Amino acid sequence: MTITCLDLEGVLVPEIWIAFSEATGIPELKRTTRDEPDYDKLMKFRLDILEKKGLGLKEIQDVIATIDPLPGAKEFLDELRSVCQTIILSDTFSQFAAPLMKKLGMPTIFCNELVVAADGKITGYKMRCEKSKLTTVKALQSIGYDTIASGDSFNDLGMIQASKAGFLFRSTEQIKKDYPQYPAFEEYADLLAAIKRAL
Repeated sequence: MTITCLDLEGVLVPEIWIAFSEATGIPELKRTTRDEPDYDKLMKFRLDILEKKGLGLKEIQDVIATIDPLPGAKEFLDELRSVCQTIILSDTFSQFAAPLMKKLGMPTIFCNELVVAADGKITGYKMRCEKSKLTTVKALQSIGYDTIASGDSFNDLGMIQASKAGFLFRSTEQIKKDYPQYPAFEEYADLLAAIKRAL
């Protein structure tokens, strides 16, 4: 029995913080887990900018409402879900992911939670568990599942390394160079074929 675990941003949907950066004209918010391996440091950096600029959850959700899945992502996911159980493991937040899940046909997603004040200001965040992607893959394995994993960023490497098969998808040149042992794909058809072979 195998479960495929996929990253969300950069794999199925555009990077939310990059879209928000472009919409607000705040270039510093383009920094993502492709650039910064320390997620806690990255989120503190983001929340500090939001605080200084007086931006809150509503402004981010307004931008998310304009985001569609990457071309071909829903079809890829539909096909993948027809051949194996699939879970999206993301370090994003439920308040960001919910509208995007509707556009993807409501796949299962495990993600984190923002702490939001009554005035809509984001005051913090709660991680579902430490090293959430790796921890989740290990938990699935502990109850009898094999896992296949795919993602594009530093925070996906743990689940990729711990799985019976792991693939990079639309990753950075640096990550591909540093981890040449993992096949790297740019097209959904190629990733789908590799997952099917690994099942």
